[in-house]
Amino acid sequence: MAVVQQAGSMQLMAAHSEKVFQWINELSNPESRETALLELSKKRESVPDLAPMLWHSFGTTAALLQEIIHIYPSINPATLTAHQSNRVCNALALLQCVASHPETRSAFLAAHIPLFLYPFLHTTSKTRPFEYLRLTSLGVIGALVKTDEQEVITFLLTTEIIPLCLRIMESGSELSKTVATFILQKILLDDSGLSYICHTYDRFSHVAIILGKMVISLAKEQSARLLKHVVRCYLRLSDNPRAREALRQCLPDQLRDATFGPCLQEDKSTKHWLTMLLKNLDTPAGPVTDPRQVGIAPLTS
Repeated sequence: MAVVQQAGSMQLMAAHSEKVFQWINELSNPESRETALLELSKKRESVPDLAPMLWHSFGTTAALLQEIIHIYPSINPATLTAHQSNRVCNALALLQCVASHPETRSAFLAAHIPLFLYPFLHTTSKTRPFEYLRLTSLGVIGALVKTDEQEVITFLLTTEIIPLCLRIMESGSELSKTVATFILQKILLDDSGLSYICHTYDRFSHVAIILGKMVISLAKEQSARLLKHVVRCYLRLSDNPRAREALRQCLPDQLRDATFGPCLQEDKSTKHWLTMLLKNLDTPAGPVTDPRQVGIAPLTS
């Protein structure tokens, strides 16, 4: 009986794999692509080797990029429809699968695939199709930084991802702000990322200003999930001596008083990080004559 069940299970797995390969082949055909995108995006969690299957199959990556490029004309002027957004987000979900997999991540970066998503992060329309598009694009970048790999941060620092994330952190929806702040946090947690942001006064001040605006906004409409990432960014910035000097002057009062008491009561990790941040900033500072001196060293050539 067990042998029969095992044989039946193997037949089902073989049939399932055959169907997945069929959908991958159908991505290359514009007429069958939409259905294949939908079905494969549903399977990305249940097929462990889907990423290598997608990346190494003929024409598949080109087909996914065609889906992305195809809607560029619809983002400026902003005419993107819900149907267009759903379709391209299915393609982005498959690219996120490729970005997450250890066998395909390096090749994904070497091909500069993330750059194709940046036009979507530049959009500012508040409509649902655009918000969904931005959030799914951020998800691809988030999947990359989640790996904590040096090559990911090295690649991202050569692109405009930091200003793009900062703009979304300032004006996006709560969910988009959360993912964008998570990406910034992961960049900061890498030594090269912290060094990059703290290398010039302008870079540091841009980050500090946006984080400050977010704290003021969170004080009015609190979100424990978003606050966690904001506090972690501040704490990491305080690891840089010159950034720490600047934060002593510009840290929002709302992080020093009881404004976020209700949020912190249920979140021990954020409360711990905030305690560490305030402790770091309580270290006596030397005299300051020029605000820019507490910022960051000027950019070197």
